[in-house]
Amino acid sequence: MTRAPVVRAIAALAVIATSLYIALTMTPRLGLDLRGGTQIVLETKDSATVKATAETTDRALEVLRRRADGLGVADAPLSRSGERRIIVELPGVLDPTKAAEVIGRTAQLTFHPVVSLADQNTEPGQGERIIADEDGGRLLIGPARLTGDGVGGAQAGMDPASGGGWFVTVDFRDRGRQEWAKLTGEAACNQPGDPKRRVAIVLDDKVIISPQVNEGVACNVGLPGDSTQITGSFTFEEAENLAVLIKGGALPVPVEIIEQRTVGPTLGAAAIAASAQAAVIGVTLTALFIVIVYRLVGFIAAFALACYALISYAALVALGATLTLPGLAGFVLAIGMAVDANVLVFERAREEYAAEQSPGDAGKRPRSGTAGKAAGTRGGAATSSGHPGSGTASGSGSSRGGAGAKLRPALEKGFRNAWSAVADSNVTTLLAAGLLFFLASGPVRGFGVTLSIGVIASLVTAMVITRVLAQWAVNRPAVTARPRVTGLSDIGRVRRWLTERSPDLMRRRTLYLVVTAVLVVTALAGIAVRGLNFGVEFTGGRTVDYSTSRPITADAARDLVSEAGFPNAVVQTSDAGGPGGSVISVRTGQVGNAEVARIEAALERGAGEATKIRDELIGPSLGDELRRNALIALAVALAAQLAYLAFRFRWTFGLATVAALAADASIVIGAFAWLGKPIDGVFLASMLTVIGYSVNDKVVVFDRIRELWGARHREPFASVANGAVLQTVPRTVNTGLGALFILAALAVLGGSSLTDFAVALLLGIVVGTFSSAFVAAPLAIVFEKRNPAPPPRPKQKRVARPREGSGAVV
Repeated sequence: MTRAPVVRAIAALAVIATSLYIALTMTPRLGLDLRGGTQIVLETKDSATVKATAETTDRALEVLRRRADGLGVADAPLSRSGERRIIVELPGVLDPTKAAEVIGRTAQLTFHPVVSLADQNTEPGQGERIIADEDGGRLLIGPARLTGDGVGGAQAGMDPASGGGWFVTVDFRDRGRQEWAKLTGEAACNQPGDPKRRVAIVLDDKVIISPQVNEGVACNVGLPGDSTQITGSFTFEEAENLAVLIKGGALPVPVEIIEQRTVGPTLGAAAIAASAQAAVIGVTLTALFIVIVYRLVGFIAAFALACYALISYAALVALGATLTLPGLAGFVLAIGMAVDANVLVFERAREEYAAEQSPGDAGKRPRSGTAGKAAGTRGGAATSSGHPGSGTASGSGSSRGGAGAKLRPALEKGFRNAWSAVADSNVTTLLAAGLLFFLASGPVRGFGVTLSIGVIASLVTAMVITRVLAQWAVNRPAVTARPRVTGLSDIGRVRRWLTERSPDLMRRRTLYLVVTAVLVVTALAGIAVRGLNFGVEFTGGRTVDYSTSRPITADAARDLVSEAGFPNAVVQTSDAGGPGGSVISVRTGQVGNAEVARIEAALERGAGEATKIRDELIGPSLGDELRRNALIALAVALAAQLAYLAFRFRWTFGLATVAALAADASIVIGAFAWLGKPIDGVFLASMLTVIGYSVNDKVVVFDRIRELWGARHREPFASVANGAVLQTVPRTVNTGLGALFILAALAVLGGSSLTDFAVALLLGIVVGTFSSAFVAAPLAIVFEKRNPAPPPRPKQKRVARPREGSGAVV
């Protein structure tokens, strides 16, 4: 007996205990789409003197953070995204206008020479402008001579010698020292009291102060040194505020708002509640299903699913990942997908047990673990010894104890032989998740993180926790005496039916490919005829959702929005707005907060109180970028799958898989085009998930084809492919139903936030499952006819020898 089971048991216990501790002591970080608030994405721009780079963006981020801290808003997380973007999150702030006030002014701090006082007849010259000073007077100022990039900091101070008067010290850095000396030196050439002796410090097109250069400064010499003092009749608060504005407003480069998202807390709470209900219902149905199908080991797998949820949640919290709305849906979906590894193992264990219970055929069974008739099904091996499809030991000359004793080796072989399919399928899913993380942004990136965590957690639970518990269970005397209670001693009804009939599915492969081509053409026709309803995320513009206190039709809401001055706005309504109310979605071009307020006022005249539940503003440049990245993500996803499958299998398998994936994606996108459903970032997440799930299914099929072909390389490839498809049908059906339970619950309970996501995944999983057997496998047959490479050779496995004196297998 090796020490491996003991090590696995200790590792499983440690993982569960650690996850439980983290789950009980730490809280998750919710995205703003779940807890409510506003997210603003700023993009730095080149100025006349400074280029926007990663370094200047970092300095701008620190300036904004200091400004928020100085103004008493210390709970606004800020982070840089890419080279020139800054993400600001404002929990609980639902008014975009207030959001701008919370993060502070976003304009650049500039220092200007004062040309003169201005009146109604003053005409600005080139580069000049008229602006009100701090006392309300009008000044004509010249072009900026110094920007905030030259300011190192500012601090309020008090001079005891002057009777406790407050002043502000401004520190300069780099070229700021020379520019300040030059600016003040030019001002000092004018007489005291002359407006030209003043210097205007401007922030957000407002003069925060315009002090005079004192009389001790020499003409054309200016104020030297690293700092200067601004004096005046300041109180402590006035000096502090001025220091905060100068220090916090010293942005090295200008910034522009390119994206703004506001989500009401009720929408996030509803999404959490819907996802929780879907998780409970979906997981309960999935657990009941696998317990019915696999009995004792199914019950163990259901417990492992609970451990999976605990481990995934703990990992999410421990890593500090942000849980977003798509991420929450991905977390729920991954629970359904996590059953896949367990199903793969249990089906392989059933095959191994059935083969062991067929002594007449045992000598013919290849070491790869395959067996059976020409059709290539294990069930054939199980029933050929006189047991009508049951796969049990009764009537084979073995006692019940002997049959039960074969449970453990069958289970061990099941875990060992299923590993390649489990590993390959999870790697392909991780590829899709990685693409989401690197090519997407915002909530969709959170979905990629959640999906990655889910994949890794499913591997831990299936290959460690389930394995430990299942091995312990099959060693109990009560279980070995009753092998049927395990669920492994029977090949199952689906496998038995396929074994008895052994249908030749590949005989009509040309028909399958023709039907698929018709579906793809129909989907492409939908894209051409109806077009794609790109969401505001891909087109730019603004979408605002309101919940009203009174119901209203779409036509009536459209008329109200048109009367407010937006006749071209896209207006949609639904009845999900609470008791007696509606939800109104208004999609427009690039409009400001004042225009949004006008739309809200117009809607309230016809639908009662209108509460904003979501507000998204996407700049046109960002919309183009996101749309481009979406196409790149889909293309790279297909290329990555092709490269990986060509490396792990054969180029024919990889090309067949990618062609089938392209058909899957075309059908789902075409269906959304015909239905007029939005194509947005959440849809992108669903499409990449469909690709990951679909290739997962195809990897299982091709893994079995590779295994059977290596053992039966003299048979026609079409016969081998047909046998592999038949052998993987039980796994496909059982895994697919597990995922469908979750998605159906999300589609029914998810509301407007999750319904389209669930519908896309439902359609994609159904199409992807069928395409594995009826598109990918037939295409592989077609490609192999043109492939001169020989079939794979069977793997040589070392024969286990009993250890002396123990009889145990090592």
